[in-house]
Amino acid sequence: MNTVKRLRSWRLLLLQKKQSFYNTVYAALFAALLGTYLDLYFVGRNMYEFPIRPFPDVFSINIAFTLLILPCFTMLFLMAMRKMNRWNRSVFIIFLSLMVFTVENKMEQWGFFYHSNEWKHYYSFYGYFLFFVIIWSVYKGNGTNIIK
Repeated sequence: MNTVKRLRSWRLLLLQKKQSFYNTVYAALFAALLGTYLDLYFVGRNMYEFPIRPFPDVFSINIAFTLLILPCFTMLFLMAMRKMNRWNRSVFIIFLSLMVFTVENKMEQWGFFYHSNEWKHYYSFYGYFLFFVIIWSVYKGNGTNIIK
């Protein structure tokens, strides 16, 4: 009898890990699509531009960032978030938003992209904060309990 219970709980644990993996991949793909569309929107509105990007004749955005870096970063973000409690998740999202805001300013100084004069840099902080909350919500599979 004990063997059956262990096997059943082992299968349940395996199913949970598999579901967690699929949720992570789904959230990373969603992050790539969301990042791509947001970049297309803001570049189209001339809020910022990417002077250094792959295939500049074809794409107006940096597809290397939206299709490679952003999904990988999202997977790392989700792996870290899974190990935290609710309070730490909130602080972590705020910290990451501040960090991305700072890195974005450095990348602009190095010439990887330019903002228009209308752009306020705190837009980046709030935008990434909202982006991380949405990605976590997509990973968890519900839109009501955002940080839970």
